[in-house]
Amino acid sequence: MAKTFFITTAIDYTNSAPHIGHAYEKIFADVIARYHRLKGENVFFLTGVDQHGQKVQQSAEKEGVPPEQFVAGVTEQFIALWDKLDVRYDAWAATTDPLHKKCVQGMLQRLFDEGKIYKDKQVGFYSVRQEQFLTDKDRNEAGEFGPEWGEVEQREEENYYFKLSEHKEWLLNFLRSHPTFVSPSFRQTELINAVEKLSGDLCISRPKSRLSWGIELPFDRDYVNYVWFDALTNYISFIGYDPTQSTISDQPSTFRDKWPALHVVGKDIMVPAHGIYWPIMLHALGFPDEQMPTLLVHGWWNISGAKMSKSLGNVVDPDLLIEKYGAEALRYYLMRAIVTGKDADFSEGNLVVYYEAHLANSIGNLVNRSLSMVHRYVAGKLCFPANDVVLGQFEGRDLTTKMAGEFVNELARLSAEAMNGVGSDSKVASSDRFVVSSYLDKIVEISLRGNGLVEAAAPWKLAKSGETARERLDAVLYHLAELVRIIAILISPVTPKAAHGIFDQLNWKMELSGKEKRFRLDDAKWGQLPDGHVVGKPVPLFPRIER
Repeated sequence: MAKTFFITTAIDYTNSAPHIGHAYEKIFADVIARYHRLKGENVFFLTGVDQHGQKVQQSAEKEGVPPEQFVAGVTEQFIALWDKLDVRYDAWAATTDPLHKKCVQGMLQRLFDEGKIYKDKQVGFYSVRQEQFLTDKDRNEAGEFGPEWGEVEQREEENYYFKLSEHKEWLLNFLRSHPTFVSPSFRQTELINAVEKLSGDLCISRPKSRLSWGIELPFDRDYVNYVWFDALTNYISFIGYDPTQSTISDQPSTFRDKWPALHVVGKDIMVPAHGIYWPIMLHALGFPDEQMPTLLVHGWWNISGAKMSKSLGNVVDPDLLIEKYGAEALRYYLMRAIVTGKDADFSEGNLVVYYEAHLANSIGNLVNRSLSMVHRYVAGKLCFPANDVVLGQFEGRDLTTKMAGEFVNELARLSAEAMNGVGSDSKVASSDRFVVSSYLDKIVEISLRGNGLVEAAAPWKLAKSGETARERLDAVLYHLAELVRIIAILISPVTPKAAHGIFDQLNWKMELSGKEKRFRLDDAKWGQLPDGHVVGKPVPLFPRIER
């Protein structure tokens, strides 16, 4: 059985409603998952919600409801949004799930029994906002704890600690010998720099006297687990990891078939959570180097260069954008307007520009005019070109059917390389994968090529020339229909409803209408529509936005 491509996202913290950053991450992961399905691979996409913690407990107290009720309400908002955005996940991770609790407690008990967790007293300055003790290196140049830490108080507290520091050298050696652990590659350099500064162990508990909303430590009922062994563990707990088994080979097949995973996370939680704590936790549990996950780290959506935040009042509500422009427009904009790993400024005006220029005027226009001409000039029936027919003058030379088909096939190949991290001069996958913006550029280039062909070949003139130009007319219209079909396949991971709309209008694979398996990357090759195929009626795919 082929290995399942396992992709996860960081689980969303249920202390507040979802915003555009959450939407971007989930759409990004959904596009990657759909692309791998497009390649014919088995895919398992896990996402969910992080429901424990002091902030959740405090928010629930303010609203006068139990924490369970509070997180249930926020969780419903996340689930509803992913449904609107057509995010297709295979499993939902909620950290209140009994399955997850059992796994977390099993891991903690095992590490405690092995002497990797110990109890100690800490005295120092504590950030109430960030829920952590601070050190002198957290002070600013003035020697003070900055506003980012919120209220800071002196505190003395006993807690349990995980022996993080004893794995520092292993992690450094691992990162230096595994350069594709983090993508994009410049993030790996950042991570190595952070690990070199690592000191001290990791506090993994909170006393119940001030935090009751969490998973109880199995070896001390007066404490609950604090975030790290809870939230991070979801990546393995929900695919069947058995903490009583110390080797991967002894894990159940449901786990072995999926692990290791690709984690899609934001840059703010790479260090220390996903890049330091998580691999060290796995290493301490006996995961070998070749069974470590990989991280795909994305940037932030900013407003005029500033990070979105509730305190600044500049958070963008994805529900309002969906209501105004539709889910497909939002999916396309969020994938096209940001380069993987980098930050970008969110602009509603640019969303409209991309929608009109790329979706409506390029792709939508090509689909509509191509199928309209097939119906107008050849009664909707395609004729496969028997010879290498000249389609017309294009960019100063005669463009033949063969040349045009080869060009489209080449663009389809380049699109795939942008997603797979394979350079044109190398067949070795790099760490800079899933550059969706470049992938979409190639698709738009194909549509622009098709619209250029319409102008160069002028089918309306060929239709008036009678039988003498019939072979050329048939070849031009067939080629346009093939362009449209290939575009639908390539764009299906990003705008799935539009892709189905194109296939429906082509009257192609109608028995699979609405199903994801209707699209296969192997079919994105010129010449698949059979001779005599009858296309359907054109319907506008991307209606004009009313301003």
